[in-house]
Amino acid sequence: MIEIKGFIFDLDGVIVDTAKYHFLSWVRLADKLGFELNTQVEERLKGISRMDSLNIVLEEGGIEATEDEKIQLAKQKNDWYLESLKDLDDSVVLEGVIPFLESLKAEGIPLAVGSASRNATRILHKLEMQHYFRSIVDGNMVIKTKPDPEVFINAARDLQFREDHCIVFEDSKKGIKAAKTGGFKVIGIGKKDVLTEADTVIEHFLGHNYRSILDLYN
Repeated sequence: MIEIKGFIFDLDGVIVDTAKYHFLSWVRLADKLGFELNTQVEERLKGISRMDSLNIVLEEGGIEATEDEKIQLAKQKNDWYLESLKDLDDSVVLEGVIPFLESLKAEGIPLAVGSASRNATRILHKLEMQHYFRSIVDGNMVIKTKPDPEVFINAARDLQFREDHCIVFEDSKKGIKAAKTGGFKVIGIGKKDVLTEADTVIEHFLGHNYRSILDLYN
């Protein structure tokens, strides 16, 4: 039986669904810049930093910008995103997440969040979910972004566990690559035909608990 001591979660697409708010803010920015953002780009924006996302959006519109202009554009997008979060409630928490976290809490399993989002801590506090996690590592605390494993490595260090003693839950290809590169076990949340590099994939957390997750590896 493999030894698992800690669980590390990405935020958007794993615990909550605020990705739609991100994308609507990017769509609004694209509109301001004079072009329509293709919905197919949404998948490419998952699990990466704000500036990396901005570069993809600008590339889609064929727009060049200076670094100072990019900083201002990213700030504008984030302001719109934060505005949309004012009315955030537990309806954004994904199916089965709370019962799953409660089951892990009952087992005494240390948990962490490892997210590219610079608003991860704000969102978890807004939803009153921060108490589930011993550590929250977000985009404000890392230099390198996914697919670099820094965010997950820092989370594992906070939990004081080796990387191979932690399972990472991710919904994006870049996030899964980051976890695998860092030596973590990784479970994809979503579709098997998309998250092909994960150890295994589950659609959601409904019906799962600590034991059922371990059973996926044994």
